[in-house]
Amino acid sequence: MRLSPDDAALFFKLMPALQTFANRHLKIIKGLDTVDQYQEISNEQRVKLRNALYKKPVLIDEFIQENPFGLSPDELAIVSGWKNFVAGDFFIDRILKKHAIFIGNNKVYGVLALIEPLEIVLSGMPFPAYVKTVLLPFKGKIIYDGLLEGYNIFFGRGISGSMSNTYRAAKQQGKIIESLDPGWQPTELKISIRKDWKPLLDEVTQKASKFRASANDPAILGPAFSLVRASLEFAKIAIEKHEDINALDKALRKMERTLRKAEDVMYFSEYEF
Repeated sequence: MRLSPDDAALFFKLMPALQTFANRHLKIIKGLDTVDQYQEISNEQRVKLRNALYKKPVLIDEFIQENPFGLSPDELAIVSGWKNFVAGDFFIDRILKKHAIFIGNNKVYGVLALIEPLEIVLSGMPFPAYVKTVLLPFKGKIIYDGLLEGYNIFFGRGISGSMSNTYRAAKQQGKIIESLDPGWQPTELKISIRKDWKPLLDEVTQKASKFRASANDPAILGPAFSLVRASLEFAKIAIEKHEDINALDKALRKMERTLRKAEDVMYFSEYEF
């Protein structure tokens, strides 16, 4: 997802103004004193100036106080929020319809593109893409500052799997950060079991308790019945104690042991002497 055209135009009005002001104080780029001149410098120069600015964020306060470009109060409020920037290296794990997933310092951010979709900005870099950038708050959302420094690194399954797991855990726990505004908190996940499964589960469990394989039955029948009972036990704990990870883990381990017994029976059924 990208900013609306109006919001993108607003960002590209505010950021050059701030950077131009910063250069007047920091003297990073010679001959840069106006916004029009900022539009002519290279991305490498913009990155150099950007990095210098965020090492001295007090310049943002000075920009707000002086308001050298006559910005409105709402526009100044947006720039003021940029003091809550997050700079560093990030993995871009995936691009969703709602936002792109940036992962850095074991935190997961939902980030909007600016004008061009990030797929185009990344120019075919494989995911997870490893980049250096600055994340900024913008009208309750998170954007990047328009400058992405990509690392030409291909990651194997280990790193890719780790990033994927980090995203999946953040999604499941409702911990994807979607705003850098002070005091923002993710919407609390409301977890509840809407249907009373206990009567049906008790009924099925009682019937399953009668499953018993005899000596003359196929060998696979015993572990198959045991797996049914272990699965029902796991389901019961999932319903009654879904927050008890230890109890769930214990029941899951029992299922796995039963499954391995079934696998052994299948293996020895095909064993060649």
